Amino acid sequence: MAAAGNGSASAELVIGWWIFGLLLLAILVFCWVYVRKYQSQRESEVVSTITAIFSLAIALITSALLPVDIFLVSYMKNQNGTFKDWANSNVSKQIEDTVLYGYYTLYSVILFSVFLWIPFVYFYFEGKDEDDTSRCTQIKTAFKYSLVFAVICALLLLVGAFVPLNVPNKNSTEWEKVKFLFEELGSSHGLAALSFSISSLTLIGMLAAITYTAYGMSALPLNLIKGTRSAAYERLENTEDIEEVEQHIQRIKSKNKDGRPLPGKDRRALKHFEERLRTLKRRDRHLEFIEKSCWTKFCGALRPLKIIWGVFFILVALLFTVSLFLSNLDKALHSAGIDSGFIIFGTNLTNPLNMLLPLLQTVFPLDYLLITTIIMYFIFTSMAGIRNIGIWFLWIRLYKIRRGRTRPQALLFLCMILLLIVLHSSYMIYSLSPQYVMYGSQKYLVESNATYIDHKGNDTLSVPKNCDADAPVDQCIVTRTYLFLHKFWFFSAVYYFGNWAFIAAFLIGLVVSCFKGKKSVIEGELDEDDSDLSDDEPSVYSP
Repeated sequence: MAAAGNGSASAELVIGWWIFGLLLLAILVFCWVYVRKYQSQRESEVVSTITAIFSLAIALITSALLPVDIFLVSYMKNQNGTFKDWANSNVSKQIEDTVLYGYYTLYSVILFSVFLWIPFVYFYFEGKDEDDTSRCTQIKTAFKYSLVFAVICALLLLVGAFVPLNVPNKNSTEWEKVKFLFEELGSSHGLAALSFSISSLTLIGMLAAITYTAYGMSALPLNLIKGTRSAAYERLENTEDIEEVEQHIQRIKSKNKDGRPLPGKDRRALKHFEERLRTLKRRDRHLEFIEKSCWTKFCGALRPLKIIWGVFFILVALLFTVSLFLSNLDKALHSAGIDSGFIIFGTNLTNPLNMLLPLLQTVFPLDYLLITTIIMYFIFTSMAGIRNIGIWFLWIRLYKIRRGRTRPQALLFLCMILLLIVLHSSYMIYSLSPQYVMYGSQKYLVESNATYIDHKGNDTLSVPKNCDADAPVDQCIVTRTYLFLHKFWFFSAVYYFGNWAFIAAFLIGLVVSCFKGKKSVIEGELDEDDSDLSDDEPSVYSP
């Protein structure tokens, strides 16, 4: 019987890991296509391409481990609240440790990528832009700046490791207090240190999500619904602008017919108009190509489908925002307060996604598909926000993201931002459905007094109840994901206020997107600082 139970357990658990393996391959293919789509064909570099693909893939793989974690803890119990025959303490501990070590590995790789590998590659290519710099000097400079990021990572790990979650006795000696800190570090196997570092990155991801994802959730669907301006009409306007600029140039040059040099003011104006004329002529070439392209005509035929997708995406955005609002409102009214990180015991105000995820989890892999859809939705809406806003440092625009024309440094920045947003998406899913992320579909038995007509008195029965924060520790197994998300209460408190900021940013972005006009048909594909060689790059509109 035990052998049969173990065999059944192995078959059931392999299903979850097998689907995870298939998703891993799909993630690698997606990241390769996505990065290749945006990187510049003239300035593409193998190292930056591999780094961008790897960093984005590792974040998506970490998120893909979430439903596997939930599936494994849920599959240990029956729907009547009892543990399955094979789910003894040793097997349960082994499964939990497997997932935990998976998170250790993936999060360690993320720390290595964010604090060492990506900075090294970025500063290497920054030094490469200088013609008189040797490769050895580039490597030294990149290593020097990367060392700063490595020191920051080490400090985060140390702070996380030595901030005790339990306070030592006030009457303890200094040596006993130090000993207590090391015992705390050893008992958690480095979980606190890693959790603190990842939570710090997730905090930055929250800011990126508020800036880019919230705006992209409104910009992407409304742009699909509005469509773009007519290429023929834009070209007509552009021709008029060319004629007007040429007239300005002719008037300025006419002042120099007698051979006298132009005043400084006229020379600056002439230079400005000549640069403007070059940009307009490049714009005319792009518009002419698009106007005659078969791909443009094909996209025009798909216009009704784009409108349908736009309506669908805006409905999804509203559903997500309403669910997040109800979840945060529930925490505001019924949580244990800010000192606990707004942890909530049970669900008092339910929301659509909170009802849907636990229901789908009982039929694996339906919840897997929904979580994958949510994360990919975050990716595409974040990308829409980044393309519309650009990458800024305070008031300085660092890079623009354009399909087929993104520089290696900008590509690394892009994947870094997406990596941080994907990290934050795990907490967003927890905010929407805390019970699902903590316990999946687990139930536990509670005693209930029932009165029967056929018998005198009351009988005590055990009835199943959904696991929540009030459940006994030995009856409900918490997911390893939750341990990382809620190791430090103050991060959870910041995430709670960040959710309100996310909702506000979405509403502001929705109003802005509604009042913005139609985008140009070549929006983001042409910039004034582009060289004429950029016209030789393959157009994104070509079939």
